Amino acid sequence: MLEKIIEASVRNQLLVLLFTATAIATGLYAFWNIPIDALPDVSDVQVIVFTEWQGQPPQIVEDQVTYPITTTMLSVANARVVRGYSFFGLSFVYVIFNDGTDVYWARSRVLEYLSFVQNQLPPGVTPVLGPDATPVGWIFEYALIDRSGKNDLSELRSIQDWYVRYQLLAVPGVANVATAGGFVKQYQVTIDPNRLLAYDLPLATVVQAIRRSNNDVGGRVVEYAETEYMVEGIGYIEHVGDVEKIPVGVDDTGTPILIRDIADVGLGPDVRRGAIQLDTDGEAVIGIIEMRYWNNALAVINAVKEKLKSIAPGLPEGVEVVPIYDRSALIARAQEMLNKKLLEESIIVAAICAIFLLHLRSAFVAIFTLPVGILIAIAIMYFQGLAANIMSLGGIAIAIGAMVDGAIVMIENAHKHLERDGGKKPHWEIIVDSSREVGPALFFSLMIIAVSFLPVFALTGQSGRMFSPLAFTKTYAMASAAVLAITVVPVLMGYLIRGRIPREDQNPINRFLIWAYRPLLHGALRFRWLILGVAIAILVATYFPLSRLGSEFIPPLNEGDLLYMPSMLPGVSIAEGTAVAAQTNRLIMTVPEVKHALAKLGRARTPLDPAPLEMLETTVILKPKEEWRKGMTIEDVVTELDDLIVFPGVTNAWTMPIKTRIDMLSTGIKTPVGIKITGPDLSVLEEIGKQIEPLVRGIPGTRSVYAERVAGGYYLSFVVKRLEAARYGLTVQDVLDVIQSAIGGMNVTTTIEGLERYPLNVRYSRELRDSPESLRRVLLATPTGAHVPLGQVADIFPRMGPPSIKTEGAQPQAWIYVDINPDQDLGGYVDRARTTVDEKISLPPGYTIQWSGQYEYMEQANARLKVVLPITLIIIFLLLYLNFQNVVEVAIVMLALPFAVIGGIWFMWLLDYNLSVAVMVGFIALSGVATEIGVVMILYLDHAYEAKRAQVSKMTTEDLYEAVTAGAVERVRPIVMTASAVIAGLLPIMWSDETGARVMKRIAAPMVGGMLSATILALLLLPIVYEIWRAWQLRREAKQEAKREGEAPAPAQ
Repeated sequence: MLEKIIEASVRNQLLVLLFTATAIATGLYAFWNIPIDALPDVSDVQVIVFTEWQGQPPQIVEDQVTYPITTTMLSVANARVVRGYSFFGLSFVYVIFNDGTDVYWARSRVLEYLSFVQNQLPPGVTPVLGPDATPVGWIFEYALIDRSGKNDLSELRSIQDWYVRYQLLAVPGVANVATAGGFVKQYQVTIDPNRLLAYDLPLATVVQAIRRSNNDVGGRVVEYAETEYMVEGIGYIEHVGDVEKIPVGVDDTGTPILIRDIADVGLGPDVRRGAIQLDTDGEAVIGIIEMRYWNNALAVINAVKEKLKSIAPGLPEGVEVVPIYDRSALIARAQEMLNKKLLEESIIVAAICAIFLLHLRSAFVAIFTLPVGILIAIAIMYFQGLAANIMSLGGIAIAIGAMVDGAIVMIENAHKHLERDGGKKPHWEIIVDSSREVGPALFFSLMIIAVSFLPVFALTGQSGRMFSPLAFTKTYAMASAAVLAITVVPVLMGYLIRGRIPREDQNPINRFLIWAYRPLLHGALRFRWLILGVAIAILVATYFPLSRLGSEFIPPLNEGDLLYMPSMLPGVSIAEGTAVAAQTNRLIMTVPEVKHALAKLGRARTPLDPAPLEMLETTVILKPKEEWRKGMTIEDVVTELDDLIVFPGVTNAWTMPIKTRIDMLSTGIKTPVGIKITGPDLSVLEEIGKQIEPLVRGIPGTRSVYAERVAGGYYLSFVVKRLEAARYGLTVQDVLDVIQSAIGGMNVTTTIEGLERYPLNVRYSRELRDSPESLRRVLLATPTGAHVPLGQVADIFPRMGPPSIKTEGAQPQAWIYVDINPDQDLGGYVDRARTTVDEKISLPPGYTIQWSGQYEYMEQANARLKVVLPITLIIIFLLLYLNFQNVVEVAIVMLALPFAVIGGIWFMWLLDYNLSVAVMVGFIALSGVATEIGVVMILYLDHAYEAKRAQVSKMTTEDLYEAVTAGAVERVRPIVMTASAVIAGLLPIMWSDETGARVMKRIAAPMVGGMLSATILALLLLPIVYEIWRAWQLRREAKQEAKREGEAPAPAQ
């Protein structure tokens, strides 16, 4: 069938050229319109259920909100993990779905189950879904700065919340704009309980009066004078004076009792669960742009920047928006690196074609397939919805060398046929014959390269989402090259390979190759068993470098910026945490490579940020590499910063912004290695964590380790004495209402001031609630009219409890964060750590330990590859058999695989690379191109063997020797060309150090080393094995012929 396609292409040249022009035009359209990002979105499909319950401690939030929701969500279809977080006043439930689940289908299922759980929640508590933003959607961060000093932090926060934020929410692709930092303006009614006692007023009356004094209503319409008037009742609170004039009762003389008579009213900040420090300038207000699923990151960022420019004139005088974190810079660096490498690879491959062929028109045929194949691959990417990023374009980058292999072999074969048959047969007939001779085998070999990537498609989880774009684009590129090889290439050869074509022996490079290769091959064939023994010895010796290779999940991508995520002990106050953030910022800004330091203490106002108050995240924006000190690397910067920041009670951890956000929302672990301890009792979990922490700290390679103090929070407990309360006619709820409102403070209503909304809070004055002794003297109004101290009806005492509660599958967990040194391999470190922990720690019944973080991803990927790799080898074997129809020849070609792996492993060891998913992808890619080299060599040997058999009546071992030598030596040029094209095409990646180069170098390294050993195999070992097999066949044929002659009847006398 393939031979007929070649013939049909030559007969219908116009259609082929029109098809090519259409493919080029479509590819160019896709090239200019394809979405662009730095990385593929490797986050899980997840839905966040977010619930606010103001003023409630984590244990109450867990018991009454998080636990009912998590247990309900466990039964949602396709839900893989349900993770719960209970913080002070907040509940987060993350429902993580299986790969391939549509996010909007998942959101609808979660909403459906939320309707079931709503009646189990406390009154007034309503869970909501988080925004439909991807976990890697924090694409842009900006700060509001007032250079004039006219606006304080509360006014800047109001500008952000009620003006800038709403403008940006209207930008297409923006799912949410989160705010962090500053102060939320709050109307504060500070009650004096002594005045309440004097007026004999219960607190509930005050709260009810305030709620009933802040409303606007409508009264339908009235008509008079032939005009309709819409009726409105105006009663919104507009300023502090309105609150002061609210009546709460009348005294004995009929004089109204107003709020100002029993309380002080003013403006102040709401309770803060987060703060922002910018550089060394102090506190600031920032906005965080969260991008919606399946959007073009670069387009959204550019649209946000344009919107910020348009709203700048409307900002108050002196206020400006300053970009801090901008992912478009990372996208630009990544795209620049890939575009540069693609261009360098194309130029190198083109130069190789021109040098080896010494015929520019012939070289143009091979070179032409590169841009056309790339454009076809980009067009398929565009219509499939894949974005152009490091991984997707990287697939094309590692395929460039192999894409021209088919065209190279066909062109070289056409040169041979033209040398032999030029002038004897019509030109187009020679082209068709030469194409039919090698075209089918080349098509199969290119398809094998494409099929060899099946294991990558089989990867799941983060590794699958990371490398599937690369596998898709490489497959598209190779499939395009295969189709072009049997359609466009024959047509172009017919038009362009004409006139004077230099003979192979006229090319000095070819003459050198033949001069060098012929004696090597003669020697190899003469000492065949010695060569095979040496090859097997090298194969065995490869265990040495293999055993010394470390392992990791994916080499860290240099995002160009850093994220400093220290852990502080629980119970830290907002004031102390802000002071630590300010001090760390001052130290970070002393490093010359740092441009900005944006420290976020606690959480931003978004469901995508489940950060407790003791969590500090400092985004360290670095200057362009050209402005760094000479010789500095990003690892050097991290080491200098880590040595610089040393605070008691602060455990450092350094990572990258995008990577950390993915890891934290997928596994919850912010460091490369995490340990999750699961069990029913938080105090036992904390004790186990404290036992593990020093063990792990003592393991070589540990940079820092921190076990969460899951029972280390500080509580002030009020335990109602039921009998004592009953003597005064008080129920438990009566006492709890005072605790919740007067002591804790309650936002009782919200003012509406145009577009702005502000809470109004009621609580006792600070001096009445700053110590247990003061709290015991707080008065409660009883139904009898008496007022009793709180200490008479409740026991008040401090205790330790959970600062936050984390659960997975509704089971409580304690997490241990482990950061390791950059020179440590992840797999080896975890093996040592796991052995130490297993030996020294004895777990109580019902408690388990799980190693998480990147290690969890690595284990999942390795388990998947162990199943899929053998299946892929079987598929390659079947494709080879379809081409050769001979099991022995297929087995000879398959010999290329282990000997190709040899070179890849030794090269990895020399470069000191660890085994990782990226490296395995490189070996998978190597298996395809190494098989292609073997196919080409066996094809030439078969042609030489069949030609020799046609020349002689009876094949001898000498004839076989000549045939093998001729088939190998005379066709050394295409084999070396194909290998050189693949290797040289990858060299620009190997010498790069730009953004994304770390991952791409791990993919390219096995291919470079493996192609070197695979080429040596093809040139020396394959002819040896082929000759041994054919010699065995000749001996068997001779024996069968002798046997037939012996059985033949003697001639009659």
